[in-house]
Amino acid sequence: MNYIDLHVHSSKSDGTFTPAEVAERAAQHGLTAIALTDHDCVSGIAEAECAAAKLRAAGHALRIIPGVEISADYKNGDIHILGLFIEPSDSALTAALDEAIRCRDARNEKMVRRLRDAGIDITLEDLKLEAEDTVITRAHFARFLQLHGYVKSCSEAFRRYLDKGTPFYVPREYLQPERAIELIRGAGGVPVLAHPLLYHLTPDGVRELVARLKAAGLGGIEAIYSANTGSDEGFVRQLAAQYGLAISGGSDFHGAAKPDIEIGIGRGRLRIPEELLDSLQRA
Repeated sequence: MNYIDLHVHSSKSDGTFTPAEVAERAAQHGLTAIALTDHDCVSGIAEAECAAAKLRAAGHALRIIPGVEISADYKNGDIHILGLFIEPSDSALTAALDEAIRCRDARNEKMVRRLRDAGIDITLEDLKLEAEDTVITRAHFARFLQLHGYVKSCSEAFRRYLDKGTPFYVPREYLQPERAIELIRGAGGVPVLAHPLLYHLTPDGVRELVARLKAAGLGGIEAIYSANTGSDEGFVRQLAAQYGLAISGGSDFHGAAKPDIEIGIGRGRLRIPEELLDSLQRA
């Protein structure tokens, strides 16, 4: 059986591998397809596709599925919607992503000011120098704080400085989920709810979310995921059957930013069959 990974990040957002390196890593693990789904960003897709073409010429069967991960507002928090099989040059999508990046930049500037007021020697230019041509996320803040000795780990950085409830956290403005789905559909893609069990919702709350998104045009749901335990996958598969959604799966690979998660296999036991692509494309 051939295996794939439909949720992968590169250094164009908060991963640590370049898009070409992500493609090479996928080929090393024998994957036949990956979706590059950087946060609010499609700028790495062309590089990944070029690398995959060279790998295919060398005998590796690797396909790049153009994707994106869009954050959307939901009940004073955010949810993530993957767009798979998108057209990266779609004007409405790229305009919305550019605006999302501008909002991120404004938020990052406020967080930098708050951290500097607390005596932390950090500038936005520092973050950009360490991650040139990249969508700066809180993960970049966390790596900076760890690298410069303010914390011992990225998880400590989030807990002390970056998570909601800390004095340094600044909320973001998000798209409504219906708009995110509309943009993905308009770009020829299929909208997929990413990691539905990570939003701190009750089972009924997850059902309410899925029902709302299905009414807006949701096409798939990420049932196979690195963080799943116990009956998690079974529960999400039941939701998929109930609401007529295609099953998707992804590791959420970020390279060294999430060192316990490997492309294609997650924490070691993840397996996403290639056959899922058929139902996702029909969606």
